Amino acid sequence: MNLPFYIAKRYLLGKKSQNAINIISGISVLGITTGTMALVIVLSVFNGFDSVVKSLYNTFDPDIQISAKEGKTFTPDPATTQAIRSLPGVSALSEVMEENVLLLYSDRQHIATVKGVDEAFMDVSGLDSMIVDGEMKLKDQNRPYVVVGRGVAYSLGIRLSFIDPLFIYTIDRTARINMSQPEESIRRDFIYPSGIFEIEQDFDSRYIICPIDFVRELLLYKDEVTYLEVKLDPLYPEEEVLEEILSLMGEDFHVKNREQQNEIFYRVMRAEKWAIFLILTFILIIASFNIIGSLSMLIIDKKKDILTLRNMGAGNRLIKQIFLMEGWLISILGSISGLFLGTAISWIQQRFGVIELTGSGSFIIDAYPVRIEALDICLIWITVLLIGLIAARYPVRQISKKYLAGIEKGSIV
Repeated sequence: MNLPFYIAKRYLLGKKSQNAINIISGISVLGITTGTMALVIVLSVFNGFDSVVKSLYNTFDPDIQISAKEGKTFTPDPATTQAIRSLPGVSALSEVMEENVLLLYSDRQHIATVKGVDEAFMDVSGLDSMIVDGEMKLKDQNRPYVVVGRGVAYSLGIRLSFIDPLFIYTIDRTARINMSQPEESIRRDFIYPSGIFEIEQDFDSRYIICPIDFVRELLLYKDEVTYLEVKLDPLYPEEEVLEEILSLMGEDFHVKNREQQNEIFYRVMRAEKWAIFLILTFILIIASFNIIGSLSMLIIDKKKDILTLRNMGAGNRLIKQIFLMEGWLISILGSISGLFLGTAISWIQQRFGVIELTGSGSFIIDAYPVRIEALDICLIWITVLLIGLIAARYPVRQISKKYLAGIEKGSIV
């Protein structure tokens, strides 16, 4: 057995005559355990919220979005779109037309984005699963219908029990604006709401979804689109399909995956996670100061043991390794306990939803979401062990050096 480890283990776990040192060592282990447990729980809850928010975005945003680098719209080449549909890994492709419009319902107005979609849109998105009132119906016997976000419905006072037409206003892009008669440059059409969806506040207060033919007629377009949205087969590598689509579309088009479509959102989520990790790590560093106090007291208490070991031939390096190992054992014991408790609590919350979300608002989930990631567990453990090692080095280098120097001079008491 490794001698420094054996002696350090006896110092930490064996019976001691000095109860104060036992208490300080126990407090050190408890501090590391609490800090490690907090890191696991908080990061797991953050991962849970991150997954929920991303799943909401994923119900609306496509796996891959194709847009023109120049101009708002483009006319897709039928041969190219058919080639994309035929690619291995592509499940569906939808044509989309978007434009900012003014909505008028009864006597209320609201600025929104109308999104015209074709019949393949339901295969690309999961919007039909987010309908909270009415139904996901865009056409019925060639009559167009619109589904609106919950925020839009609230702003306009839309109630599906008493349906009035929803009027959509937009600027005639082909006409010159006459300031004396500006109404001549405005186009208007109406459509009836069929459903209300709820995804996320930004989407709910911004979007309405209707057939692309209706939007093209309103905006005086023929075959143009704003985007091509692609649904991927999850069994195929995304990067390979992305490169194939990019080669088919050419350099005049943007081909973006979900992360690239919401680059700022994903960047902020990563930054928030690292900020939380650093804050809790700083708290863990403060908690590790107990290791310094524990080792300092232990070194003072074991002055005679140090002298005995030196007389038996132990070198300075061996003596330092004993106390360094003592500090690291405190970190190891505390980190393992914290990882176990944090993982257990997170699993219980993930499995049973013990702690529920409270508040007057309506939530899409009932309890705090939790997702345990193995990479986070490994990162936390490595961080705790490094902090413990650094904390243990200070008293070993400063205090043991003093007593070892005293032994060399024969002045140790």
